[in-house]
Amino acid sequence: MSLYNNVLVVLDPTSDHQKALDRALELARRQGCKLTAFLSVYEFSYEMTTMLSGDERESMKQAVIKDRELWINDFLQAPREQGLQLDIKVVWHNRPFEAVVKAVLEEHYDLVIKGTHDHDVLKSMIFTPTDWHILRKCPCPVLLVKEHDWPEQGNIIAAVNAGSEQEHHLSLNQRVIHKAQQMAKLLNAKVHLVNAYPGTPVNIAIEIPEFNPQEYNSTMQRHHKDAVLGLAKAHDINAEQCHVLEGMPEDVIPKLAKRLDAEMVIIGTIGRTGLSAAIIGNTAEHVIDRLDCDVLALKPANFVCPLEKS
Repeated sequence: MSLYNNVLVVLDPTSDHQKALDRALELARRQGCKLTAFLSVYEFSYEMTTMLSGDERESMKQAVIKDRELWINDFLQAPREQGLQLDIKVVWHNRPFEAVVKAVLEEHYDLVIKGTHDHDVLKSMIFTPTDWHILRKCPCPVLLVKEHDWPEQGNIIAAVNAGSEQEHHLSLNQRVIHKAQQMAKLLNAKVHLVNAYPGTPVNIAIEIPEFNPQEYNSTMQRHHKDAVLGLAKAHDINAEQCHVLEGMPEDVIPKLAKRLDAEMVIIGTIGRTGLSAAIIGNTAEHVIDRLDCDVLALKPANFVCPLEKS
């Protein structure tokens, strides 16, 4: 039984180095799956052709799509000769993230693989990159690929929120750990659990004289550590592979990933949208830019895609 059977690979139209495709091919060689090389295209000059007939405009659009299909075929020739199953899907759409999510909803892909790079923090606050939109709205898991290899005997980090009693966090913890163990088996890697817990709030320590910050910190650490060890025991993970660290997830997780030379971090994302997403963002998004390895982002089991509702 394959971990993934129907995978959508989002290509980068600006590059001849397709790291998402390379990673997808590696996955296919390890476990066998159908890959679809995907590209969303749009020529803004098309908006200026309203004086042409409908047939002429359609011919122009199809010519652009055909050109991109030929370009993709060059990347797929060698792996096809090796017997891998590869399809091509080029669509005409002016919003790439919507094209990806629409394809997932229509074709029931069970994984999206996309290359990513660092995003300018200030720009991300104003213009949300395609990656972020896909993370927030794609109903299936999303693997964002960086340059780190998948070595044998590597390390996979499962990021959990063990201190929370909220149902969506409890459910996501289980999904993240289960997926980490599946990927570890596939990649012959070791699973590590990481949980970040907040330090002592400075304002409380100042405003309440009788407040004991050391005792608070010790209690908080113990609560999170007990919760993580409980998760580890339930999933047969050694205590030595549990990391309960003080700080924000976006600081703690990348530091641990660097120390372990992790090949992948698996994280749950709630899929926040709207104003709260613009102002606060998601933990997954803050973490991803600081990592040098792949990130597999999972949604809660009851996630409803915003595009599906509209």
